[in-house]
Amino acid sequence: MDKYRTFIAIEIPANVRAKIADHINRLRRECPDVRASWSREDNLHLTLKFLGDVPIERIPALSTAVEQAVQHMHPFDLIVKDCGAFPSHGRPKVLWIGVLSEPPAVAGGPEAPTSDLQGLHAAIEDHCAAAGFERDVRAFHPHLTMARLREAKGSRDLAARHKELGFPSRAFTVSELVLFRSELSSKGSKHTALARHCLGHQAP
Repeated sequence: MDKYRTFIAIEIPANVRAKIADHINRLRRECPDVRASWSREDNLHLTLKFLGDVPIERIPALSTAVEQAVQHMHPFDLIVKDCGAFPSHGRPKVLWIGVLSEPPAVAGGPEAPTSDLQGLHAAIEDHCAAAGFERDVRAFHPHLTMARLREAKGSRDLAARHKELGFPSRAFTVSELVLFRSELSSKGSKHTALARHCLGHQAP
């Protein structure tokens, strides 16, 4: 194999993943007839950039771009809260739980300040582009994917129950980014960390 399927993500702490898994298990018990591919607890993460197949010899350059993107960032808090579905109208196809970071406090000014998460995402896009990797043309909507719904039958009821249950707000501190390899199989995807980069760490 001469390519790795890769993405850049923030890992979710085990205690938060366990609560999300409880939410998923409850939905599966209450709506057992809905055909869906549910996220595994150990695969829950916040993707900041999906790159797809990257030549193995380009992985070091990609890792360096991530390192450069995070070296001037400081650790910050993320909040996991709220439940929803994509698309917002019509038959739901994806169930999600929201992720957000609070904008830093600034005095005055008409423009809304950029949150730490948005700033980190922008830095990743900029440094990856400078290293020759394509920018993501889609808008960044941070979320954790709970399930992908395979059929229309029961999907609206499942999405409604998902939103009704909600997800109590939980916060955690982001201190590193991870460059992952994803391997697909009939048993689902397997994620392997290729590199970890701490926020605020100055490259030598």
